[in-house]
Amino acid sequence: MNNILQRLDARLKNIDEYERRPVPDDKRKGWKGFIGMYAGEHTAGTEFVIGPLFVAHGVATGELIWGLILGNILAVLSWAFLCAPVAVKTKLTLYWQMKKICGSKLALIYNVVNALMFCFLAGAMIAVAATAIGLPFGIPMPELGDWMPTSIGWIITVFLVGLVITVVAILGYDYVAWFANVAFPWMLLVFIAAALATLPQLGVTSISDFWTVAQEKIWTGVPAEGQSKFTFWHVMFFAWFANMAMHIGMADMSILRFAKKWQHGFASGTGMFFGHFIAWMASGILTAAAAGAIAPGIIAYNGAGVAGAICVVIAGWTTANPTIYRAGLAFQSVTPNWKRWKVTLFTGMVTSIAACFPALVMQLLDFVALYGLVLMPMGAVIFLDVMVFQKMNLQSNLAEKIGLSFNWTAGLTWGITLLLCLFINLYIGIEIFFLGLPGWFIAALLYIGLSLLYQKKIMKAKPAQATA
Repeated sequence: MNNILQRLDARLKNIDEYERRPVPDDKRKGWKGFIGMYAGEHTAGTEFVIGPLFVAHGVATGELIWGLILGNILAVLSWAFLCAPVAVKTKLTLYWQMKKICGSKLALIYNVVNALMFCFLAGAMIAVAATAIGLPFGIPMPELGDWMPTSIGWIITVFLVGLVITVVAILGYDYVAWFANVAFPWMLLVFIAAALATLPQLGVTSISDFWTVAQEKIWTGVPAEGQSKFTFWHVMFFAWFANMAMHIGMADMSILRFAKKWQHGFASGTGMFFGHFIAWMASGILTAAAAGAIAPGIIAYNGAGVAGAICVVIAGWTTANPTIYRAGLAFQSVTPNWKRWKVTLFTGMVTSIAACFPALVMQLLDFVALYGLVLMPMGAVIFLDVMVFQKMNLQSNLAEKIGLSFNWTAGLTWGITLLLCLFINLYIGIEIFFLGLPGWFIAALLYIGLSLLYQKKIMKAKPAQATA
């Protein structure tokens, strides 16, 4: 037994994901390495939650469609013009680039926050998959108002799902991308087929019936009892900022560092329009047909039977796999002496514990908006530092160049931006869904202004180091 464990440890140790160095040119990938991964990750478990929540919040049909079209276009452009150029230029993970810019102490704080946020998101996906696996065993499903675990059976199911997802993440990016490429086409077909199969239940017997039925029975413009009213602007900004941490927040540097060219950021379009358009609409239709049921497993089973339930499981996996992978890389930068597979295993355990709490799923819209907002200011810091500072005769990677352990310009930018966003939210009344846009510009102005002042002072004190 010891020999088997030693051989397994040796094989896992030999999986090199270039956590602390640039991805070599011979390991970089073309379009195929990203189209399926983005499609699989974003045609996923969250779609079985977000689509129904739009229905519950009373989005009208026209508002939903136009909001999704515009918001998803903006999201793709954010990946292509913000995240991908930085990732291709540095070839580093977000977490290692953070150390070069911000110093080890500030990077440690940020990376722990980043990793925990991704653990919670992956936990939501594990919980989504568990709602389907628990169906044949009669395990009580969480409802919209549930915050705590509903049963021992629920906890056991969550941990079994978490184990499978963690194993795939341990095996590395190639396996994560392969899994998504295999799963995506089938998942998309199930989403579409389930929605089409349930439309007759709602009264759609021809194409001409759809718009009327959609307005009267699906996206009616009337929120469910106890839910706030969403408009076109909520839909557009949520579609844009649902993955703010990944594109504007630069977390997908960990994925796109493998890209041969920055244009591969446009591969995110497969996820945005197959997942965040078709799948959100399909799951909304399933919710209406399931008389307002919110548990993903129940609404998918109602629409497509066993295939629908299986789709929920696979969909949860395809999102959780790359999310745990990212979280593991973040923890790896905090615990550099740990082997990557052990860090990822620890990450999977934290994620599975978080997944036991249904509030992660039932409050997913608010959580996704919050975690993107928290990570967004550092995305602005990284983009400016890598792509803009040299053009302004400012020093990039300041912490690495002069040996800072805590870059106060970046730290103050992060903290002040979040405080100002909180002020805007509490005293001006702008909802969290809309804060990412002004927040990015606040962070950008702060970082440039503080850097101009701080670097002028530093250059005088340590000119030789700063220009090295």
